[in-house]
Amino acid sequence: MANRNTQGFGLIPAGTLGATPSTGGQNKYKIDSGYTTSLYLGQPVQYDTAGGANDNPGYVISGQDAITRPTIGVFNGIFYTASGTLKPTWASHFVRGTAPANSEDVDCFVIDNPWQQYNVQLDTRLAATAALAQAEMGSTFGLTVSALGAGSDASGSTLSGQSNSQLTVATGATGIQNQWRLLRVAEDPENEDLITTPQTNPALANFSGYATVVVVANRSQWFGTGSVSA
Repeated sequence: MANRNTQGFGLIPAGTLGATPSTGGQNKYKIDSGYTTSLYLGQPVQYDTAGGANDNPGYVISGQDAITRPTIGVFNGIFYTASGTLKPTWASHFVRGTAPANSEDVDCFVIDNPWQQYNVQLDTRLAATAALAQAEMGSTFGLTVSALGAGSDASGSTLSGQSNSQLTVATGATGIQNQWRLLRVAEDPENEDLITTPQTNPALANFSGYATVVVVANRSQWFGTGSVSA
């Protein structure tokens, strides 16, 4: 049966390596006031160092400008004092250019366990046959690339705050260079078809080749530029 997913949703926590309990734990970091790139739920983020834009050193920035960026985790919302109302404000995504009252920084919440697994949607079928799809397990991939910069609003919904990113099948590699390692299909009965070509007929838009799979961080800033799971 073809899959029902037709839209990407970024990275959604789904257990941890070793089948240990997943608390959905997150920690608080900082986004520099006025940062010029939007961030969405389920989007990988990094510390701004020499591997990032290096405009906001020590602050969290998008980790989605290249598929090889080491990540500190996955973005999960913000908290700040709104400049217009002076009220404490929580938001599911960071709107580029947000500047809190009194030039304060924005508190950013990040799911930062490097052993956390995530559900993510493929951007096309994984392979033409079941055998070839199985051979891709253990390979590394990137998410939809979203460039850093003032115009970077295209990687999520401004209504729900959810990322619309997908795992890009064409980036698959057997080495450790990419951010995410593919572990297995997510065993979602309506979205586990790895080999059917995505449906392009608008009349059949509810059916697609966009299967849901499970990935884990492969390049983490907590472990330098090496691989977490290789």
